[in-house]
Amino acid sequence: MRLASVVLAGALALAGCGQADQPAETSTGTAPAEPAPAIEPTAAMGEQVFKRCVACHTIDKGGANGIGPNLHGVVGRPVASHAGFSYSSAMKAKGGVWDVAALDTYLEAPMKALPGTRMAFAGVYDPLDRKALLLYLEAQSK
Repeated sequence: MRLASVVLAGALALAGCGQADQPAETSTGTAPAEPAPAIEPTAAMGEQVFKRCVACHTIDKGGANGIGPNLHGVVGRPVASHAGFSYSSAMKAKGGVWDVAALDTYLEAPMKALPGTRMAFAGVYDPLDRKALLLYLEAQSK
């Protein structure tokens, strides 16, 4: 009898294996709504992402340059223009303005986006982290 109970319990457990996940029906007989979208990035989340950058960059208005330039006001600033920082030849030659699109491309993979840059940082691969970081940098540019 005991063996039969164990076999029956095992058979019931295995019966559910391999079945595709089907959405459970609600009390109205319809499938549940789609899952909520991913969390929308915020500047506050970007402040946390920026902690990866503080070994080389400062963000305070009027703050000193570090190994990298101070990033206060970087969004909308001409490339390689922060006073008192010695930029690489590649960065000086880049030209343009650090708008959100240019920063997004650069921060994803700096050495790939701008060969010759001295920024020895692999990049912010996650697009949501990058978007949050850009929101934070944008907030510091006002």
